[in-house]
Amino acid sequence: MRITSLAWVADWDARTSPPHLILVGLPGVGKTTIGRAVARRLGKEFLDFDQEIERRSGLDVRDIFRLKGEEHFREMEFALTKELSVKSGMVLSPGGGWITQPRSVELLRSTGRIIYLRASPEAVARRLRRVETRPLLAGRDPVVALRELYEKRRALYETADAVLDTEKLARQQLIAKVVELASTIK
Repeated sequence: MRITSLAWVADWDARTSPPHLILVGLPGVGKTTIGRAVARRLGKEFLDFDQEIERRSGLDVRDIFRLKGEEHFREMEFALTKELSVKSGMVLSPGGGWITQPRSVELLRSTGRIIYLRASPEAVARRLRRVETRPLLAGRDPVVALRELYEKRRALYETADAVLDTEKLARQQLIAKVVELASTIK
């Protein structure tokens, strides 16, 4: 585990509302699984961006990409981010590409703290069950596609407030580390 800066803890002392915990990382790294468990432990609300966008649009993410394109999906993602920027205290799991949208990241960085769940593309590929449901991976060799995404996004992911290596920690240890980080920013 690496915490990039402890200054973010002090930033929140003056606030009355707790920050969001925002889990980022490659598709399939475990943001939703870890996020749900962390939210349960902390008694906080959990929101998976992709699931919420699917609920609102009535379409699967892959169908949004196919029918309306990635740009349309990113606009829907931004609209949701904007809504969440006036709330606080939730555990959030945006899609893997959310980090590539500077205006979205900036909106939530002011009301939350970003935790990067890091794993190699190979490790993520081994964990993935349904590649066909992931529009940027479907129809491709998942390892190759994940390597490309990782190379494009790695520097952005590394700007997170904390980085947790999911390959070195078991699921329960990872959940405990995120909960521990959350306790430092109350």
